Amino acid sequence: MSTRIIVDSTTDLTEDMKGRVTVVPLTVHFGGEAYRDGVDIDHRIFYEKLVESDVLPTTSQPSPAVFESVYREVRGSGDEAVVIVLSAKLSGTYQSASIAAMDYFGIHVVDSGTAAIGGTILTKLALRLADQGLSAGEIAARLEEEKKRIVIVALVDTLEYLQRGGRISRTAAIAGTVLNLKPVLSVIDGEIGVLGKARGSRQGNNLLVQQIEKAGGVDFSLPVMLGYTGLSDALLLKYIEDSRRLWEQGMEQPDYVTIGSVIGTHAGPGAVAAAFFKN
Repeated sequence: MSTRIIVDSTTDLTEDMKGRVTVVPLTVHFGGEAYRDGVDIDHRIFYEKLVESDVLPTTSQPSPAVFESVYREVRGSGDEAVVIVLSAKLSGTYQSASIAAMDYFGIHVVDSGTAAIGGTILTKLALRLADQGLSAGEIAARLEEEKKRIVIVALVDTLEYLQRGGRISRTAAIAGTVLNLKPVLSVIDGEIGVLGKARGSRQGNNLLVQQIEKAGGVDFSLPVMLGYTGLSDALLLKYIEDSRRLWEQGMEQPDYVTIGSVIGTHAGPGAVAAAFFKN
């Protein structure tokens, strides 16, 4: 009997993770068009449509039946599973996954309390624990404890998408654009909040570093992940260079991925983010 790791499609996977986890897709809606996340639409197409669309996309969770079909295959193989899903405060995915698990012994559902690259680092930890031989129940219990230390901080390049999503007023968005203000967002305990604003990219990168240090610093013994939204990683590479003193304490070069639909919708293209377990 082995332990499978199952995630929903809002977890941004690195290449080495893709062959090791089972992904259950959410659905991304652009107006009347619906796409299975990661199946009918990838990150590149998502951002192309985000820029072109007059309305912000929305997501809808998989049904319990979709999860149940995955669980049936897992149990039919005699395996157990840990299911890691995005925060219940952001989606009904946790509810669907939990309802489907009620009839299956050995299926452990974890509300990650986070999203996107926050889910990435929690999933990386789950894979590490599975490699160490822990059971599904032991892994789930460990994740429930460690998830409390996950922090995502992000520097947003434009205020437009926060305004379109109702997170800030139109007046604030216009003023911020004129002043070249770039907000720093956080995702803590499953909720998106604005931590502060900086003028220009360099000051914004410095503020991002300050917020990471303010959160308690990075526990480099656990997974760390950087991410970017949009079609280019240029701003992220600049951030890595500007904040090199922070990362060189614990790693040679931080890994990074493209951030998908959930955070991408609110941040818009051109954001950079870091997810880590705080000390």
